[in-house]
Amino acid sequence: MARTGTKSSLEIAQEAVLRPIADVAAELGLQDEEVDPYGRYKAKVDLGVIDRLADRPDAKLICVTAVTPTAAGEGKTTTSVSLTQGLGTLGQTAALAIREASLGPVFGVKGGAAGAGHAQIVPMEDLNLHFTGDIHAISAANNLLAAFIDAHIMHGNELRIDPHTISWRRALDMNDRGLRSVITGLGGAKNGTPRETGFDITAASEVMAILALAVDLPDLRRRLGAITIGEDVDGKPVTAEQIGCAGSMAVLLKDAIRPNLVQTLEGQPAFVHCGPFANIAHGNSSVVADRVALKTADYLITESGFGADMGFEKFVDIVCRQSGIRPSAVVLVVTVKALQLHGESSGETEKTAAITKGAENMVRHLAIVEGVGLPCVVAVNRFPQDTDEEVELVKRLALEAGARDAQINTAVAEGGSGAADLARAVMEAADQPSELRMTYEDSAPLDEKIRLVAQKVYGARDVDFLPAAKATLKRFSELGYDRLPVCMAKSHLSLSHDPNLKNAPTDFVVPIRDLRAYTGAGFVTVLCGDVMQMPGLGKNAAGLGIDIDESGRTVGLF
Repeated sequence: MARTGTKSSLEIAQEAVLRPIADVAAELGLQDEEVDPYGRYKAKVDLGVIDRLADRPDAKLICVTAVTPTAAGEGKTTTSVSLTQGLGTLGQTAALAIREASLGPVFGVKGGAAGAGHAQIVPMEDLNLHFTGDIHAISAANNLLAAFIDAHIMHGNELRIDPHTISWRRALDMNDRGLRSVITGLGGAKNGTPRETGFDITAASEVMAILALAVDLPDLRRRLGAITIGEDVDGKPVTAEQIGCAGSMAVLLKDAIRPNLVQTLEGQPAFVHCGPFANIAHGNSSVVADRVALKTADYLITESGFGADMGFEKFVDIVCRQSGIRPSAVVLVVTVKALQLHGESSGETEKTAAITKGAENMVRHLAIVEGVGLPCVVAVNRFPQDTDEEVELVKRLALEAGARDAQINTAVAEGGSGAADLARAVMEAADQPSELRMTYEDSAPLDEKIRLVAQKVYGARDVDFLPAAKATLKRFSELGYDRLPVCMAKSHLSLSHDPNLKNAPTDFVVPIRDLRAYTGAGFVTVLCGDVMQMPGLGKNAAGLGIDIDESGRTVGLF
């Protein structure tokens, strides 16, 4: 494929000649009966491959994270694809595992989630628009439980559910601020009992978390039954199993639990499965996708959402804790522009000085990775406007801050060959001995777990439990939820809870607004500051520029 900087990512993806997915699967060592094609270029993979290859050594897992996001974009997915292609250039068998795109960001601010330029996953349009229907299945299962709850109360309420304690909300895969708070049951007794509730975006739902964390279909079924929907009049938890809905939910999800297989532009296997956001959910691809890839490749590249304080912390403290998966190395993505924006207080700071100042953010993220005991390679994702002096400055600052290595990534323009040096550095890092350390112990009380994440990961001075959070904390402790890990929901635009605190803030206190028990997923969600679990569309939403041309091809998707 000719390398050109004049074509959009969508045009490059649409012009790509893809390998039949059956060929990609066969090269990965999958048997015909383990692959269920969805057309010619995507497929579902049967989980039986994990048992068949149980005796095969696991691949080396590389987790890709980044500095705190900026408006310029850091290219974390692009770097994940780049590294997979770069390893392929070096003759290594590499697989990629990333999350599915939510329609909310696709039509909102972020755009698609398939990479960019010549470092993409394809078919790009399918990946960003409905794909294999997994997210719709998750929404349906979530809303089925909501409907069963309301029907149970209307038809006698045998479980004596206290309607005021119902915490289960409906879900929608779209940014819709108008649904954050709603009243259901209006219109008379035949329509139910009026009750305040709301919608979360599907990516933040507990069903999404359950699907991403389940190890197999029986585990999925068990977790669905363990969902807590509220309490009865005696204050005892009521579960989805008691409602009688968990079996039907599992049926809706029995195909969705199978990971999806597609490919990079250079033909390497890419598993794209589940899509929890890292700011308001746990922010990582599915455990089953990781496990299939770990048994079928020599290297697995996976991506954790947003910065190391967000998806990466949750990868370590939730995913690794529950699954036993252990990474061998970490890649921290930075850009010249990101560090400049972090270090630019007035907009008039000289660029080199701004980069040096903004590197304080990179230093903090490197410290997060170092704190859990893993070697880290910095990937400088190069943009056309970056000068040699600027990228070399970023590399030097990264090495001075303790990165094991720092390499430039130009795969957006050059494909896998542009990430070959990065791939070599990552291979060397993955060969180093390491021992993963969690941020907190299982036995720590919930308030201590929250405080340790805020202090050790975010750099906060302390946390402040607001009245509602204090009451919920006391109640959760009485119910035995102390054993669960915590999933912090906070702004992704700052190391703190406040998006206005840029670069590397210090001496801040994180306000804890409330907590939600995700007993099926196996963690407690902690709401920090004013974070919302249902985003809204901005004035200049990406969907304003998406359309179909006269030939029926998609335009404007990015």
